[in-house]
Amino acid sequence: MAAAILTGMALEARLARRSGLPVACAMGDAAAALAVHRLLEGGAGGIVSFGIAGGLAPDLRPGSLVLATAVVDEDGAVFETWRPWRDRLQSAFPLARSALVAGARMPAATVGDKARLRALTGAVAVDLESLAVARACHAWGRPFAVLRVVADPAWRALPRAAMAGLDGAGRMAPGAVLARLVADPRELVALGRLAWDLGRALASLRGAAQAIPTDLLGGGPLGLDPAQRVRDVA
Repeated sequence: MAAAILTGMALEARLARRSGLPVACAMGDAAAALAVHRLLEGGAGGIVSFGIAGGLAPDLRPGSLVLATAVVDEDGAVFETWRPWRDRLQSAFPLARSALVAGARMPAATVGDKARLRALTGAVAVDLESLAVARACHAWGRPFAVLRVVADPAWRALPRAAMAGLDGAGRMAPGAVLARLVADPRELVALGRLAWDLGRALASLRGAAQAIPTDLLGGGPLGLDPAQRVRDVA
């Protein structure tokens, strides 16, 4: 059975499908854990956590690729990614930063939040789904990998309007964004900066999805029978 991809946002899932791998979309720790268990119950050979991330290392700019050596949580638990997949992805993406990625249950929204998480974990980036992927795959004894692209860098806070603009299914809710901007028009500039950063991140993510090695689909040590496909549950 092939590996499968988990994303947190619907637009990430649309890009991830360019890889040819099965894709599920679930935002946040609890929903991601449920989605990963469903994929593994369905026979997925392993999971790739794929999408955007918040930057924690100050030298990572929007659009930078990060390949996790391990996922670490705020309590210090460390889940190492599967070396064969990591090595294969590193070969495919030689410019990707290979380092720790932090898994969080809440967005690191402020510059202070990011600095604290960086000091606590040593991670270079953070996202909301990779920890659930790591824990579930560890429990099932299945391999996992994490390939993420920095959207908001370490030196930039997430505007509250952007956080209000995502629904529980990882889709944009423009009405919520507009309501927040009406309440505080000063957020318009910050939202414009985020849109620019996100555009660079999504362009990088699009290229990454198209360049994910085809042998992650199955065969040999990177997967099982590629003729058997996990149902797309996104």
